Amino acid sequence: MTLQSADPAVPPRIQPNYLSAPNDVRALVAGVRLVRQIFAAPAMAQCVVCETYPGPQASSDEAIVDALRLTGTTGYHAVGTCRMGSDAGAVVDPQLRVIGTEGLRVVDASVMPTVPTGNTNAPTIMVAEKAADLIRASV
Repeated sequence: MTLQSADPAVPPRIQPNYLSAPNDVRALVAGVRLVRQIFAAPAMAQCVVCETYPGPQASSDEAIVDALRLTGTTGYHAVGTCRMGSDAGAVVDPQLRVIGTEGLRVVDASVMPTVPTGNTNAPTIMVAEKAADLIRASV
């Protein structure tokens, strides 16, 4: 993510660089091939009508990657990019204040030090509730 302008009303430029790391591409191709292998097993094959995506025509690694690049997206809930903590690696302190910056707090999933084992919605709501309490207490 980078700024496009000094104007705070201009949204940032977000370039996630999906499938830019060769290891990620190899892992996804291997995943598609593994799923195909599982669904071709006798116990599963009897339940399968056909592969709909990327489809049997995508047989080479390159064709699989092309299909993934065309329609792929992430379901990953990013956390930890502004990790909260008391150590030197923390971006925000335990009161959610950005370390070294006055008057700025981060109140979203990015303050979580690790990915929760479930969906990030409820933990993010709890971070926001705690932030509201902290802000009210500081006024």
